Amino acid sequence: MIENDWLAEKFQENRAKLRAIAYRILGSNGEADDAVQEAWLRLTRSDVNSVENLGGWLTTVVARVCLDMLRSRRSRKEVSLEEQHLEASESPRQANPAEEALLADSVGSALLIVLRTLTPVEWVAFVLHDLFDLPFEEIAPIVGRSEAAARQLASRARRRVSGGQEGREDEAKKREIVAAFLAASREGNFSALLQLLDPEILLTADDVAVKTAEANKAKGAPPFQSEMRGATVVAELFKGRALGAQLALINGSVGTTWSGRGKPHVAFLFSIENGKIQGIDVVMDPEDLKEMEVKPLSY
Repeated sequence: MIENDWLAEKFQENRAKLRAIAYRILGSNGEADDAVQEAWLRLTRSDVNSVENLGGWLTTVVARVCLDMLRSRRSRKEVSLEEQHLEASESPRQANPAEEALLADSVGSALLIVLRTLTPVEWVAFVLHDLFDLPFEEIAPIVGRSEAAARQLASRARRRVSGGQEGREDEAKKREIVAAFLAASREGNFSALLQLLDPEILLTADDVAVKTAEANKAKGAPPFQSEMRGATVVAELFKGRALGAQLALINGSVGTTWSGRGKPHVAFLFSIENGKIQGIDVVMDPEDLKEMEVKPLSY
């Protein structure tokens, strides 16, 4: 009884933070409450005598619960974007006005973007790091990635959330720009590539892409690095390549993929603002690719 009282007291001390994390990840008051309740149940069923940082342990548990809920939501596809946004922005259940004001800036439009264009692990990594200042060494085991991979997940999410808040390009226009990029790449049209790229474009490639490129450089694989900046560098990288790439809808946003046997082996994610390609993310990590919803598009 004494131990249960102690656990309840410690849990109560962390409840507000746990609910804030759950709400910012899920965007739903009801689901946030469910996630916090599940964290409590797991606490009561666990041996926490050896846990040095109970608050950190609870943060990890609730974040993993939320990640599972996001994945389940995506697999069921039962919740519409409009319903989620309505609840996230208007429903005040069990939240006072001050709490709602605090959460609104990070949930509102950003939630719509994540549900359309980000994978669950990208969103969770972004929320935990950018909104709650968790170090990547703690985020990595939550999302099941290495520390470096977790950093890239958050970075990809950050660029898309930032671009969405500043005003997203019309989807038809984005498709036109990505298709033009693909054509210029195939044709080796360097000047056309330069016209499509922002002068300060940033290309990032995950560890798998970098290692695969290095292993296949003798076969003409592009020399990807974890970060490459500048229109000239990126245009030279893609000039005369992308012969096997195809347009695709990746998590609801236009991108390109290279596939084999019906499965994508690499995904190219584009950040586009003001008619220019601001960023390209090269994703080859099989775990990340499994999280993505990919639909081929006609050229």
